[in-house]
Amino acid sequence: MNILYNTGIRLYALAAQAVSLRSPKVRKMLRGQHRTNDILRRRLGLKPGCIWFHASSLGEFEQGRPMIERLRREHPEKPILLSFFSPSGFEVRKNYPFVDAVVYLPFDTPHRVKHFLDLARPSMAIFIKYEFWGNYLGELRRRGIPTYIISAIFRPGQRFFRSAGGMFRKMLGCFDHLYVQDERSRRLLKVIGVENVTVAGDTRFDRVTDVMRSNVEIAGFPGFGSGHKLRFIAGSSWEADEEIYAPWLNAHTDTAFIIAPHEFNETRLEALRNRFPAGSVLLLSEWIRLHKAHPDGNFPPFVKNVRGIIVDSFGKLSTLYRFADVAYIGGGFGAGIHNLNEAAVYNMPVIFGPEHSKFKEASDLIECGGGFSIGSATEFNNTMAALTDSSLTLRHAGEAAGKYIKENIGATDKIYSDLFGNKKDI
Repeated sequence: MNILYNTGIRLYALAAQAVSLRSPKVRKMLRGQHRTNDILRRRLGLKPGCIWFHASSLGEFEQGRPMIERLRREHPEKPILLSFFSPSGFEVRKNYPFVDAVVYLPFDTPHRVKHFLDLARPSMAIFIKYEFWGNYLGELRRRGIPTYIISAIFRPGQRFFRSAGGMFRKMLGCFDHLYVQDERSRRLLKVIGVENVTVAGDTRFDRVTDVMRSNVEIAGFPGFGSGHKLRFIAGSSWEADEEIYAPWLNAHTDTAFIIAPHEFNETRLEALRNRFPAGSVLLLSEWIRLHKAHPDGNFPPFVKNVRGIIVDSFGKLSTLYRFADVAYIGGGFGAGIHNLNEAAVYNMPVIFGPEHSKFKEASDLIECGGGFSIGSATEFNNTMAALTDSSLTLRHAGEAAGKYIKENIGATDKIYSDLFGNKKDI
């Protein structure tokens, strides 16, 4: 890449060093990057020719997960490397059993890139959705390593389509093939001369369907919310989201609820608990311990007052959606909404904030009647009233959401068939 790009990456790395002094999250990332080369030597040193999957964060990993697990099932002899840029992905999946190594991706400087690829020695690289690192892509191209991006989606305002976006368009030229989510993305790429593109859809639909079909047990949850009129769940919730829905929950005591904060620590969990009347909420870990300690159902008296659960561990949310009737998905009053499909697959309506323009599934769900965008607490209250005043309305909205998911599964099969389908030696 050019001097300007490399200077920008180096400044970014220096800024991360400064921010790490007060940010545990960034500190974890930097420490993890320092361990990457050692992990590659230990885990892949005698296994050249790995398939390398890279995901920015946990959400992108979930999109790539169906591909990874199918590859492991059908080609168990092939080494697989998984890398993350964000701690929110690595820290949750660092012990993921379907790959040979999980690492942080070092910063995209020429020296780090060459050293990483020298140690990893991939035979193929697969980037998931949003990751465009110029030096990594350029070096993969120079080494003749087939490189792909899957579940990608493009919008007119992105850097690739601006008059000064030549450097970023050059990155797209490093991919052997691009698998995009929709026809609009294909048309945008064609305008700038990128035609090695297939509209394959979004592999997240396959992933959430796999989770929905799995039989995962969480102690005490098959009967959660029994005796309540409605079961509500808030997934990937931020404080701005809680300002919207918490007053409604406090006013509707006939509703049982689950809240999964996007990120949390002890202070965050306690503050969230304090939004509700004393004794009405337990942490998920507390709920599970109670049910394991009292398998006969003979609980202490205070349990009868509990109608809310706050999730204090990662990796449970996608399963917990199955125990609700209506979902609120957080992030829409900040940088953008989180995974709508995880909830919609359970045939339930999804509600979310106004920042959703970058998310195709949001507009699709609104159009089909399974999704609802709100911009204030008043709009949330009105939406909940419309859904809950009529069981028929609630059912139809949920069925619309579930139908949307069913109609969009199959991206994994398309991409996998292209990349690995009939190859005995990959």
